[in-house]
Amino acid sequence: MAQDQTNTSAHKISSTATGHTYWVIPDGYIPPDSSGSLESHESICVLNTGAVDAELQITIYFEDREPLEDILAEVPARRTKHIRTASLRSGEQLIPPGVPYAITVSSNVPVIVQYSRLDTTQPELALMSVMAFPLG
Repeated sequence: MAQDQTNTSAHKISSTATGHTYWVIPDGYIPPDSSGSLESHESICVLNTGAVDAELQITIYFEDREPLEDILAEVPARRTKHIRTASLRSGEQLIPPGVPYAITVSSNVPVIVQYSRLDTTQPELALMSVMAFPLG
């Protein structure tokens, strides 16, 4: 008897979201320069496997100033979104390049968060990608 492929765990479609609702990224730094054809940047990469849109609230923490708070982003259900940190704004305030910072991401539904940095400040570019730390 042939097995129905739609019932295997690899093919199930679930309305239950995978992941956590609170994530921490302690090492942020937007490289101030770029060389070559690629632009130095950082991204918060978010995967929403659930059936409900994820409403994110992002906070940026600094060593020497007050945090940037109430930054909102949305990741549609069953989609991924790459959010460049240089595009994040709290009112008129941005994350300045060349300044260390940390990030917290809160979500109304469980999501998976990864963090990536492309540093092209020299011809031998560097790409770093790590999972954020889940706390909730």
